[in-house]
Amino acid sequence: MQDILHEIIAHKHEEMERLFAPKPSLRQALLQSNSGIIAEFKRRSPSKGWIKQEGRADIIPLSYQQNGAAALSILTDEHYFGGSDDFIREARKSGVTLPVLYKNFVINEAQLYAAALCGASAVLLIAACLTKAQCQQLLNKAHDLGLEVLLEMHSEQELEYAELQPDLCGINNRNLGSFVTDVENSFRLAEKLPKDAVKVSESGISNPDTVKALRQAGFNGFLIGENFMKTADPGLALNEFISKL
Repeated sequence: MQDILHEIIAHKHEEMERLFAPKPSLRQALLQSNSGIIAEFKRRSPSKGWIKQEGRADIIPLSYQQNGAAALSILTDEHYFGGSDDFIREARKSGVTLPVLYKNFVINEAQLYAAALCGASAVLLIAACLTKAQCQQLLNKAHDLGLEVLLEMHSEQELEYAELQPDLCGINNRNLGSFVTDVENSFRLAEKLPKDAVKVSESGISNPDTVKALRQAGFNGFLIGENFMKTADPGLALNEFISKL
């Protein structure tokens, strides 16, 4: 019995080593990528309902990787987005090695541990959901766990959160209250972000020409989900999108 106990504890040590092992960097992936596309696995949204209810996390994320994504975003909120932490585990088991963003509404440190445990590389923190002090605390804890932080802002008032020096600064083109989307939001706020920030434009991007213009405006990353997920083959849709860049 003692031998079995030693074997179990040895395996637990291996699990902990994997948990705190260096993760692939979302920041570096975007800086080194020609496309900068963060392809999102998103089965549902509060405003549109099911986008792809049958979408499988062991198929689509890997297909994104095989078709040129710079990184992945996987929705883990279950109630509103039909997501799950297990989707990141399934994607990793299927062979995904790209950086994965844990896409959720993070308000508590427990969610950061969950992100690290399921294999994420980075977490989303949303300025509209947190005070600046809360955001700082969560950002520090994420870094302690070896996770990068994409800090999402939507308005000029929220840009002060960039002072917290997150790994990446995101501009959400979708108003989280009304769900109205306007890509002009990224163009309007880009020049007000720190010059050395790695900038990500999120939501409402459906045209390769928009990505080209956003890159000219200083953006390094482009988070795109619904545009791919609503097609029969999201990976192929990503491939065709990149070919036009």
